[in-house]
Amino acid sequence: MTDPQWTILKTLRWTADYFRGKGVLEPRASAEVLLAHVLGLSRLDLYLRYDQPLAPEELARFKVLMVRRRQGEPVAYLTGHREFWSLDFQVAPGVLIPRPETEILVSAALEAARNKMVGTGLQPAASATGQEGDHRIWGVEIGVGSGAVVVALAKELPQMDWLALDLSAAALTVARDNARRHGVGGRLHFVRGDLVSGLKPGPRFALLVANLPYVPRAEWEQLPKDIRDFEPREALLGGDDGLDLIRPLVRQAQQYLPPGGCIALEVGAGQAEQVLDLLRETEAYEQLESLEDYQGIQRVVRGRRR
Repeated sequence: MTDPQWTILKTLRWTADYFRGKGVLEPRASAEVLLAHVLGLSRLDLYLRYDQPLAPEELARFKVLMVRRRQGEPVAYLTGHREFWSLDFQVAPGVLIPRPETEILVSAALEAARNKMVGTGLQPAASATGQEGDHRIWGVEIGVGSGAVVVALAKELPQMDWLALDLSAAALTVARDNARRHGVGGRLHFVRGDLVSGLKPGPRFALLVANLPYVPRAEWEQLPKDIRDFEPREALLGGDDGLDLIRPLVRQAQQYLPPGGCIALEVGAGQAEQVLDLLRETEAYEQLESLEDYQGIQRVVRGRRR
């Protein structure tokens, strides 16, 4: 790639073919996103300006990213951005990259709130802060990662405040930045903690959502290099059956939901019925159901506190 007449289209075609030959996942999309990032353009603009030549410094910067992508580094880490719920989120190594299927979790929580599935849960018996006279409506996300879910929910539900918990300090830093960028930082309160261990029991939250690690150990070993070698293991691996963190959360979650409060959990392929059974065992929920993602996988489990 030393020819000074490398146009946008020629560069895209060459790179997509190169990635394809090296076994890179989504070769064309990878080429488009990386080149758009280097040029400060949208992916659509790449085709509107298809005959625009690249300056030598642009070509050099692109080549560096191209090599890193060939080695398996995810595009989102290379650009520092990922779109989720039509919002632009910052991401960084050490923080899980938001997935399209997780939008089903956002949809499930929104539907619960807007259809008043949460019922009296929208008038919490006690505030999340435990302060007298605090009558705001609260939700909680357990395991916020980049903040994609809780920020999307805060944007869509302006009447609610949110407690956002994660064990990773790096994830909380990224999530705080994303909350500020999207104008909801004042309604999100970030706490470092392991599941609900730092919370005082009490019916404080109208909604409880979580996208915890759920990849079983056997599946972890088979994940693509892009995921297994670059994304945080602790944000993906859920033990032998994938439920090491989901199981204890389900056993405790009802302590934090008032009657009518809603729980919504993202789960892995084939896990929905197991998680529904765990919720049934508590005898604390009704209207239990699972919701499909874009591929027809039962991706989210949802229930209403009795």
